[in-house]
Amino acid sequence: MFGTIVNTVLIVLGTIIGTVLKKGIKEEYQAALFNAMGFAAVALGANAVVQNMPKSTYPVLFIVSLAIGGFVGAALNLDGKFNTIVGRFGNSNLSKGLSTAILLFCIGTLSILGPIESALHSNHTYLLTNATLDFVTSMALAATYGIGIMFSAVVLFFWQGGIYLLAGYLEPFLTEGLMAEVSIVGGVLIFASGLSILGIKDSKTLNMLPALLVPVVWYIIVSFL
Repeated sequence: MFGTIVNTVLIVLGTIIGTVLKKGIKEEYQAALFNAMGFAAVALGANAVVQNMPKSTYPVLFIVSLAIGGFVGAALNLDGKFNTIVGRFGNSNLSKGLSTAILLFCIGTLSILGPIESALHSNHTYLLTNATLDFVTSMALAATYGIGIMFSAVVLFFWQGGIYLLAGYLEPFLTEGLMAEVSIVGGVLIFASGLSILGIKDSKTLNMLPALLVPVVWYIIVSFL
């Protein structure tokens, strides 16, 4: 768990530093930070899709995943429930930043394969690299949205910790094909979060989170055929 603990601590530290910096930033500069984070999320999401699309074995799977996931998420009203919880902290914009942070920190090759490498081979390279990236990102997000971004560290800890504990069972299942499909869907969600931050289109990204499970279910079904 060494790599996961370092990753979690660096997100907390990055959030604290970003929150302190936020206090000295004028309102117009905070607006510029909002735009910067929005464009960064759009770019990172698009990059994930472009990089992984050529690796996809089922090019239409991400479309089906988004459709099914969006329907299930809307039925469960995940976005509304999340906004209600976050709204209790008095920051109406925090839900956008927090959902973006969770997607950026948790949905990616480093954050998924890292705990497996750490558990099975005592190789912390993936997680330490991920921790460095998350440290910088958490500072920028906290400078924009405030101390609430720290909650993403809790989500990341349980996410990576769960993968770490189940590493022996997950390693054979997490094939390159499945990782590509999940990364494509994750990239679309991060891209959508960026559009929401920029005020272009509020796609209620959290309602589409179940889409990440559709490729997993599909690969389980295919394995039995």
